[in-house]
Amino acid sequence: MPGGRWIVLLSMLPVPGFFETKANMSNALELLKTRSSPKAQDLVAPAPSEEQLHEILTIATRVPDHGMMMPWRFIVHPKETRAALVEKLVANFRRGNPNATEAEVDKPRLRFTDSPLIVTVVSKIAPNPKVPEIEQLLSAGAVCMNLLNAAHAMGFGANWLTGWVAFDKSSKELFGLGDNEQIVGFIHLGTPKGDVFQRRRPDLSQLVSKL
Repeated sequence: MPGGRWIVLLSMLPVPGFFETKANMSNALELLKTRSSPKAQDLVAPAPSEEQLHEILTIATRVPDHGMMMPWRFIVHPKETRAALVEKLVANFRRGNPNATEAEVDKPRLRFTDSPLIVTVVSKIAPNPKVPEIEQLLSAGAVCMNLLNAAHAMGFGANWLTGWVAFDKSSKELFGLGDNEQIVGFIHLGTPKGDVFQRRRPDLSQLVSKL
């Protein structure tokens, strides 16, 4: 019947929003291809606003999380309230490195002073017979990566750093960490100044195998 033919043709049409969704996904993939890490010292104001940061952190938590344990949390360090933290950090560095030069002492001071905004990502490991510690740690790492991608999508620069501060025992008290907690990243956020250095990307032919 003629009407039946129209039903078949209509059923072959894409659902509303199909092409728009395809275009959005294509744009998202192109955006991911351009993500890079500007140096922390090259990040300047403006940083994400409160509203933008809330959205960035919401996206950051959208990661694989076996057992829905949420084995991570955030500590936000606005630039205007960071002075006391930086001085304590420098004092801890001097205490642990009594022979350090002034240039070596200045490195952590400048890194934590200059960035417009820093988010510390903390991994929280809890005993669970079904969720190994490595899975909980990897989930926190995924949070860091999602945070970088979300910031990039909003037009900001983001750099994931660790270093001495992340692993020194003195940081436990300084950052208010529990015995089962570990800093997995200091995410420096801001607006890149100038061109961002683009490092050489891996050759997948050297990395991919089939079994």
